[in-house]
Amino acid sequence: MTVSAETETATTPTNLGFGVDVGGSGIKGGVVDLDTGVLVGERFKVLTPQPATPEAVAGGVAEVVAHFDWTGPVGITLPGVVTGGVMRTAANIDKSWIGTAVDELFGSRLGGVPVSVLNDADAAGMAEDAHGAGKDVDGVVMMLTFGTGIGSAILINGTLVPNTELGHLHVGKKEAEHIAASRVKEDKGWSYAKWTEKVSEVLSTYEALFWPTLFIAGGGISRKADKWIPLLTNSTPVVPAKLANTAGIVGAAMAVSQGLRT
Repeated sequence: MTVSAETETATTPTNLGFGVDVGGSGIKGGVVDLDTGVLVGERFKVLTPQPATPEAVAGGVAEVVAHFDWTGPVGITLPGVVTGGVMRTAANIDKSWIGTAVDELFGSRLGGVPVSVLNDADAAGMAEDAHGAGKDVDGVVMMLTFGTGIGSAILINGTLVPNTELGHLHVGKKEAEHIAASRVKEDKGWSYAKWTEKVSEVLSTYEALFWPTLFIAGGGISRKADKWIPLLTNSTPVVPAKLANTAGIVGAAMAVSQGLRT
């Protein structure tokens, strides 16, 4: 059967963006169909340089972008708080990032193209809210990534409230991530039942403060959601994230397409 040119054109994504997700071990990027939140082709990854200094990481980001011959705007996630185009904290990355003018750094390294640089959890939250587990959900959606710590993102009817860092909120006498991160479960050898008691306590505290419509659970442990989400006792529904390893890339591409500055 012959496929018409019209049919081929109709199925080719035209609203494209580019995102790069900088993590502690890898720098991943790809072209994103902004209408669907799906990567166009495979993502490309390079190892995060050690030490992960600003100049070294910027070089890795440039390598990822060059792999695709991409010349348009680029969204970039970083594991830390970014306000006013400046990195304020540094988690799982070299401490020399603190105080770095990240918009200037990446804009210069990428040849002057527009960039948006934002917190990695915020980017993942944006992607999940628009194209994943939070799609078509009204009100306050909170994404929480359970890993070494607890990353957080809050969106209100699709609008991001950046840099919430709720893992550091004190619940009882300790920070939330010190009692309910998945690393705590591993280190203490807790069962899912024991761990979810702590997670429920944290989620109930967040509920009392923000009254969310939905919690989205991310991080590696979300892949085993059937083993622990049914054990939670908080009131707000909790669902596992859907976009997995592409969420940061998709959210970064969304951010720069929207001209987001945190």
